[in-house]
Amino acid sequence: MEMKPVKVTSGTSPVILAMPHSGLAVPPDIKIGLNERGLALADTDWHVDRLYDGLLPEATVVKATFHRYVIDANRDPSGKSLYPGKNTTGLCPLIDFDGRKIYRGGCEPDEAEIARRLSVFHAPYHDALRLEIDRVRKLHGVAVLYDCHSIRAEIDYLFDGVLPDFNIGTNEGVTCAPALESRINEICQEAKGYRAVLNGRFKGGWTTRHYGDPVKNIHSIQMELAQRTYMAESSPWTYDNQRADRVRVHLKHVLTALDEDVRTIS
Repeated sequence: MEMKPVKVTSGTSPVILAMPHSGLAVPPDIKIGLNERGLALADTDWHVDRLYDGLLPEATVVKATFHRYVIDANRDPSGKSLYPGKNTTGLCPLIDFDGRKIYRGGCEPDEAEIARRLSVFHAPYHDALRLEIDRVRKLHGVAVLYDCHSIRAEIDYLFDGVLPDFNIGTNEGVTCAPALESRINEICQEAKGYRAVLNGRFKGGWTTRHYGDPVKNIHSIQMELAQRTYMAESSPWTYDNQRADRVRVHLKHVLTALDEDVRTIS
């Protein structure tokens, strides 16, 4: 059976939850070229779909089913870096977040293979996302795209020190209305026992930057959660119900505020 690259659950809220990195599927013809590190799929946004499940029942969800090692749905299709001068991973990653190779020698994707993956995986995901943004905006006159991410709190190759718990990205305020940015930042800053930063190491990936256009009533925000807030940050990447239940309270507050506040600025 042919793999569907994207799963869509259409809702009635102005809020769209995008999940580009929680998919685990790697087609056999790609998997055979991965080395042991690649096969571990360590850089997954583990359990993000479970973490957000039910927090805003009326929200639309657009989820990539393929793993980011197949192709990264949150990267510019041109391959241009989102963070010039900083360590990062590419459109079709050749290394993991620790800077280690993920392919067996000679099995890395060439230009033709990258183009194929763009067509088969990356483009369908963004086609579906664009359709949902247009549908929601037509329904409400406004749409807010909330890009759901998570990452280990300590990754020396990508950043120094320990990442805050809530990492809010709006590309320095470009991708959403100031009122929405301020509201979400306020909620996260006031979350007891957690640390938050606005436009720190993660300012919003390609999805946030590409779609966010407040003038056209499309607002986008990326939330990069430190995985320690809801799970174990090492294999087997176990979901921690106690930690998850605590952080879900604040994530629900964030999504509810977006759902309510975006209606008032349209």
